[in-house]
Amino acid sequence: MPDHEDLLIGEFPSLPKQERAQQKRNALLESGRTLFISNGYEHTTAKEIAAHAGVATGTFYRYFSDKRQLLMSLLEDKLDKLLPPEPSWISKDPESLLASLLDAHNKRLKELGLSRVLPELVLKDPGLAEFLADARRKIYSRILLGLKQAEETGLTWNDLDLDAVAWAILVLVENSHGNGLRADFQEISKVICRMVFPPEVLEKLRNTHE
Repeated sequence: MPDHEDLLIGEFPSLPKQERAQQKRNALLESGRTLFISNGYEHTTAKEIAAHAGVATGTFYRYFSDKRQLLMSLLEDKLDKLLPPEPSWISKDPESLLASLLDAHNKRLKELGLSRVLPELVLKDPGLAEFLADARRKIYSRILLGLKQAEETGLTWNDLDLDAVAWAILVLVENSHGNGLRADFQEISKVICRMVFPPEVLEKLRNTHE
């Protein structure tokens, strides 16, 4: 579990052990996800979530103290799918691999739908904002580590500012899921890879993995 667990979620009223109880809790989670996406977080109530799941309102409060706790449970469970992918620079043709990662990430975001709820909440919920900021910093650190490894093997531009490029890559990747067209992902991948690699290195990497 993330370090922010107590801040974000707090103690649950009950954690089900029996399969039937687990099914009810899972139904509430899925109903909450559906209603948050369709109606927005602010306009969704615990009563509506319970009704959508086919259970009594009291059953909702048996498992969650409020709708925020339910949402945070969803976010922590799906966080790996919400965060942008980390580029890989050495093992394969980086342009093609990154375009493929962005394509897959876009599909996951569409399936989950929760990314549409987050902007509504981040400005109003300091705990959530800090949780997501911490997650972004961890992704940035891993991107930076990958760039350092590429630099150590002599693949990158000699004068590359690794810190600035790592943040630039993170921002580009986070904003790469506009209309979801494959061509967009390919172009964004080209931009990122040209920031990192001289043309002759990119050509060499492509030829190595053909």
